[in-house]
Amino acid sequence: MSKPNTSAASKPAVLQVIPMLDAGGSERTTIEIAQALSRDGFRALVASEGGRMEKELADAGGELIRVPIETKQPGKMLANVNRLFKIIRDHDIALVHARSRAPAWSAFFAAKRARIPFVTTFHGIYGTEGAFKRFYNTVMLRGDAVIANSEWTARHIRETYRTKPKRLAIIPRGVDLDRFDPGGVTPDRIVRLRAAWAGDGQRVVLLPGRLTRWKGQTVFLEALGKLQRAGHLNGVRAVIAGDAQGRESYVAELITMMADKGLNNIVVIAGHVNDMAAAYLAADIVVSASTDPEAFGRAAAEAAAMGKPVIATDHGGARETVISGETGLLVPPGDADVLASAIDELLNRSEADLDEMGRRGRAHIATRYTVDRMCADTLALYREVLSL
Repeated sequence: MSKPNTSAASKPAVLQVIPMLDAGGSERTTIEIAQALSRDGFRALVASEGGRMEKELADAGGELIRVPIETKQPGKMLANVNRLFKIIRDHDIALVHARSRAPAWSAFFAAKRARIPFVTTFHGIYGTEGAFKRFYNTVMLRGDAVIANSEWTARHIRETYRTKPKRLAIIPRGVDLDRFDPGGVTPDRIVRLRAAWAGDGQRVVLLPGRLTRWKGQTVFLEALGKLQRAGHLNGVRAVIAGDAQGRESYVAELITMMADKGLNNIVVIAGHVNDMAAAYLAADIVVSASTDPEAFGRAAAEAAAMGKPVIATDHGGARETVISGETGLLVPPGDADVLASAIDELLNRSEADLDEMGRRGRAHIATRYTVDRMCADTLALYREVLSL
């Protein structure tokens, strides 16, 4: 376990708690908030099992304290209460912010024992089947403040749970406009990805997101199969980019599906992509085909920030980040026919039309969904809870 930074002992310390630091919106937000905390004079600590984003956390001024926090086993969760309480005491933590349910239970009891504020964020929409599951989810409502990452998420919380949070703050997920800036990506980064994905002159339709069924990769392949049979994919390459996170059987299913639909020469399964800013620019159209509503929908917002037209499913946070007909198109979730028509429509639009759609998309994100705004609102909430 890391030792407290005694040189910074006079500064308030915030402990964020998250299972892993591999990839995803909650992980990215953790690092962005750590950076904002560090810049604003707080100490930024993260209790996590770590992962590929550890260096980014360190570069942001955050400190990782490695804890086996991902577990859902009751005995180990109870042991984590003691681990987190010791971290709170040894590092003089002023506030704990939990970003996932299993570690939130441990963090809740540790913060309560230490008599310090406890904050949570709804990064996703949790299943509510059965009384136990609904109770399990309520830990995310037990904080001194609960952050909803979109207007849609806030409505879901109000309509779904009898347990009402003390304070419900709507702080939309933000996009880093410096990182996701079309002008900041050098041509060689784009060329490198396009060379791996497509031939000269081919148009690229990109579906980003971790490889899991609800992200809609199978719906995407169904839609592409329909376009292929109609002869509408000439000169088109489709790319599925995302981390399988151990779901090898699902990857095998996608590969079989590609073969069955005659898409082996059309679709590339690219795996995890580190340079997503360049990936969006390497694409002509970006698709988010999630079959379950996304609380925010990071990929759609990032793609729009990079000036790309977006096709997203018409539910969840995408209704806020994508303006249908202006910055992209919204389609019914799970409807391969309508998705195919939407892809075909954008492929047949002029380059000027797509550029204008992308321009409006970036302006929309820059106005409402920046990481600077998210961080400022989050730190303001911390100060309010801490009475600073």
